Amino acid sequence: MSTIKPVHVVGGGLAGSEAAWQIARAGVPVVLHEMRPVRGTDAHRTEGLAELVCSNSFRSDDAETNAVGVLHAEMRRMSSLIMACGDRNQVPAGGALAVDRDAFSKAVTESLEAHPLVTVMREEIDGLPPTDWDSVVIATGPLTSPALAESILKLTGESSLAFFDAIAPIVHRDSIDMSKAWFQSRYDKVGPGGTGADYINCPLDREQYEAFVAALVAADKTLFKEWEGTPYFDGCLPIEVMAERGPETLRHGPMKPMGLTNAHNPTVKAYAVVQLRQDNALGTLYNMVGFQTKLKYGEQAAIFRTIPGLENAEFARLGGLHRNTYLNSPRLLDPTLRLKAEPRLRFAGQITGCEGYVESAAIGLLVGRFAAAERLGLPLTPPPTTTALGALVNHITGGHIETVDAGPRSFQPMNVNFGLFPPLDFAPKNETGKKLRGPEKSQAKKRAMSARALADMDAWLKGEFRDAAE
Repeated sequence: MSTIKPVHVVGGGLAGSEAAWQIARAGVPVVLHEMRPVRGTDAHRTEGLAELVCSNSFRSDDAETNAVGVLHAEMRRMSSLIMACGDRNQVPAGGALAVDRDAFSKAVTESLEAHPLVTVMREEIDGLPPTDWDSVVIATGPLTSPALAESILKLTGESSLAFFDAIAPIVHRDSIDMSKAWFQSRYDKVGPGGTGADYINCPLDREQYEAFVAALVAADKTLFKEWEGTPYFDGCLPIEVMAERGPETLRHGPMKPMGLTNAHNPTVKAYAVVQLRQDNALGTLYNMVGFQTKLKYGEQAAIFRTIPGLENAEFARLGGLHRNTYLNSPRLLDPTLRLKAEPRLRFAGQITGCEGYVESAAIGLLVGRFAAAERLGLPLTPPPTTTALGALVNHITGGHIETVDAGPRSFQPMNVNFGLFPPLDFAPKNETGKKLRGPEKSQAKKRAMSARALADMDAWLKGEFRDAAE
């Protein structure tokens, strides 16, 4: 039996599950505390660990020209449980990695429950963890219980921890009219487990699109006074909020028609397109991509059924709004994600101010390794900022800019993106040595940043502590 004191992880979402896995793989016992089903949330449906409450997509798996794809590759190099279970339970999604959400959660739950160094406790931690827990990872994410959030507020002296985002509807596949819709991935891109025809596309002409936008703007929205003044994250705006920003916003966002050709009428270009992505392995459920919403349920069904192909849509789940919680991390956390006011507490996942499934799991992965290394008395520095994971951590703990004259900018959640990476120290050139321009230059820069990131990650990992099993 191990004589090493356990690390406690609070929260069994993506970040907490990944953190617990990394701690256990390092040979350190871990107690994972998950409040479901003792206490439910507004968004979860099950008691499974790592349940996906919004999209079922981990986004692009392209490790050459997409920052989140680079993060995927880095996490796979670090034996990520989330990526391993995602890879085993993928469903077709063009160039993205999407998963069967129920099978994915089941795989994560079973892996953790089967590990001899992991103990899963179903209980709510309704305040700061007990003082005799000398190493704690708080990974309670966007659905942190009010009691714990209030305790963190008091400890940090902050005035607020919350923002809000929304979830998209899911449609039964057999209720979609395929005489109007067609299968195609944007630009026919083939991704992991995909064929290049992985999305269901519903076309709108100009008149239909303008009527749709007008209906969104005029529709009844769910309003909560206690949420007033709380900003949405720009990467997860409700569809009706985007519509209110201007009539063309949606067709340059989730309804953009580029890279798609209507199989029923190839010579006529759609003015806008609604895409639906497979949501389960059976292919019986499809979610409306980018259609997170806070419209009232009756309004959702009526308005979304005006979309060609969805006139008779049956919804397995309608959209809704849920609360997210995050820290002012640049002020409160040190470079290894410890709370400056109480270093026995580390934070992981969306509560740190990252956004997205993959980013949350990645921060959980790193925090788990930090906690295990500390418990074992081994050094571990953050990964280089040239890596996707290092760039994300740097944004969370030190990359935030504060202005002097205009006062501090509010810290906002962020997806991983190449804008967080340090610039290249050279300008990409073509075969003849001439500097590149335009889109060719942009793609070359992304490839160079991706190659640098993976090379630097490999170098960093060579100096890291080894897992106990190795």
